[in-house]
Amino acid sequence: AAPAPGPSHAPNPAAPYPPNSAPQYPPHPAAGMPPMTGYPPYVDYSHPQTLGGAPMNRNVNVQPVQFSNFQGGVPAHLDETNLGLLMDIPLKVTVELGRTKKQIKEILELSQGSIIELDKLAGEPVDILVNNKLIAKGEVVVIDENFGVRVTDIVSQWDRVQKLQ
Repeated sequence: AAPAPGPSHAPNPAAPYPPNSAPQYPPHPAAGMPPMTGYPPYVDYSHPQTLGGAPMNRNVNVQPVQFSNFQGGVPAHLDETNLGLLMDIPLKVTVELGRTKKQIKEILELSQGSIIELDKLAGEPVDILVNNKLIAKGEVVVIDENFGVRVTDIVSQWDRVQKLQ
């Protein structure tokens, strides 16, 4: 038996080549990708948006939050425990003899033996700073060939708060 003939396809005549058309190239690998401009893509917000497929205009049950009553106070032993957690945190303590301003030229001219004049007089109280905040004044003392500071005045909490503003 002879095999059944398959459907015959008539050859498709090729479309005529347009004489003035540009050559066709395969698409660039980045074709279809959004441009990389560093800006987020434009989003049209003129129509209602949906979140997770649910319309945004649905009714939502909103209630005010209710907090626990803290008027009972904190037991004293908890206060001491919490404060104890902070007692071993290191703080930077700085004693400032004085300040001055110099131009870059003057700084570059400094050499061994140069003297820098400060804005405070000899014997005037020095500033004691903790984490760059003034907390006290003091006087310079010498203890076994080392410098030290004797605290002469503690800056009041009111003064410290005023300097923050």
